Amino acid sequence: MSNWPLLSLLIWLPILGAVAVLALGGARAGAARWLGIAVALLTFILSLGLWTGFDAADPGIQFVEKHAWIPAFDIWYALGADGIAVALILLTTAVTVLTLLGAWTSVEKRVNQYVAAFLILEGVTVGIFAATDAMLFYVFFEAMLIPMFLIIGVWGGPRRIYAAMKFFLYTFLGSVFMLVALIYLYLKGGSFQLADLYALQLDSGEQTWLFFAFLIAFAVKVPMFPVHTWLPDAHVEAPTAGSVILAAIALKIGGYGLLRFNLPIVPDASYEWAGFVIALSLIAVVYVGLVALVQDDMKKLIAYSSVSHMGFVTLGVFIAMGLVRDYGNLDGARLGLQGAMVQMISHGFISGAMFTCVGVLYDRMHTRMIKDYGGVANVMPWFAVFFVLFGMANSGLPGTSGFVGEFMVIVASFQKHPLIALAAASTLIIGAAYTLWLVRRVMYGEIGNAHVAALKDVNPREALVLGLFAAGVLAIGIYPKPLTDLMEPSIANLAMQLANSKL
Repeated sequence: MSNWPLLSLLIWLPILGAVAVLALGGARAGAARWLGIAVALLTFILSLGLWTGFDAADPGIQFVEKHAWIPAFDIWYALGADGIAVALILLTTAVTVLTLLGAWTSVEKRVNQYVAAFLILEGVTVGIFAATDAMLFYVFFEAMLIPMFLIIGVWGGPRRIYAAMKFFLYTFLGSVFMLVALIYLYLKGGSFQLADLYALQLDSGEQTWLFFAFLIAFAVKVPMFPVHTWLPDAHVEAPTAGSVILAAIALKIGGYGLLRFNLPIVPDASYEWAGFVIALSLIAVVYVGLVALVQDDMKKLIAYSSVSHMGFVTLGVFIAMGLVRDYGNLDGARLGLQGAMVQMISHGFISGAMFTCVGVLYDRMHTRMIKDYGGVANVMPWFAVFFVLFGMANSGLPGTSGFVGEFMVIVASFQKHPLIALAAASTLIIGAAYTLWLVRRVMYGEIGNAHVAALKDVNPREALVLGLFAAGVLAIGIYPKPLTDLMEPSIANLAMQLANSKL
């Protein structure tokens, strides 16, 4: 498989599969679902070649492909992946399979278009993680807006148009800043290749405005406080599968962008403004966690929980910057960056699983309001097992993936300043509060009403999807070494880059 253009295959196979699904027409819903799951499964199996063919000792870019695309502007169709990208591509291909399988019966209208939108989204997301040309990255970055906008706007809830427009405008506005920054870098250095941008010498003023241009673009995607307000609306109105993909994969693009653009291209500005980003991250971790505590809609609660947990990602990334420059602590910086990456992968599984659980209940009851439930565990015992497990993982219970990344970021934060670590660690209490409150009110106590009493436990398809999510959560929680070993050389290489000033 080493001679195959593997990354191109992972990008274009789902997109061509989407064309085939569309060609089936609207009347053949069953065939569209089966073809969609077959394409997604084949893409996942092929993506395992990234894991097996990856040289974990090599910190550089592997699986390189490079073809001239727009020679006049030195824009290349250039792909490659290091350990960080491989981990995120594997997350994307795995979660797409689970998403399509989990949403098997939840949509009845325009099924072929629905399935095609998810396959296109998978292809362009892999493209984002694999692009080593900044303009190719930008094209994929923008392209993912279209299927996500349609998923929310066509198959969403009553306020779907409002939510879809808000999602689109927030993200599009952010990416305009990135485009301006990329054009500036091209005019200065004559190249869009990421490796060339990393080597480009920039003065303090240039770095500062470039830093904020990239930060705005990626902060909206994470989403960071205070540009997070589109996310709860998008989650509440999106169909279940849309929420799963949004939380599990789309948010990771923001964290990935910070690692790929902000830190290596403008390291000095990243160091200068690290305190600002750390402050915003702690506000997200603590304040948005408290906001989650007062929600009465299950989806909204999990959406705010996502913002809080993704705050750990930005915290880990910028704690690393301070540890390298202030203390020369490369080991601490690597721990912070590893923690941020593990948190991203873990959050992909946990949030995807939580939204899938809400979808299972919504398919039966057609309500997401917590007050409409109660005593569900009495009639859905197997579902309750999964729901409680994912709730514990969301709370950061040791033995689940939710603990590993947060623990690494807290330990790295402690090496920067104990008060930062204390503020970050408070989320374990807040997270446990809102998650256990949700679990208790939905799962336990007396059966809430006749509708709850009539509920049927999970069917084999739902059990398979939740079981696979659970396997991911427990595997990373109990034995994260294969994941951290995959990313370690690339993380160490990035930490070394942070130490080099461009001034």
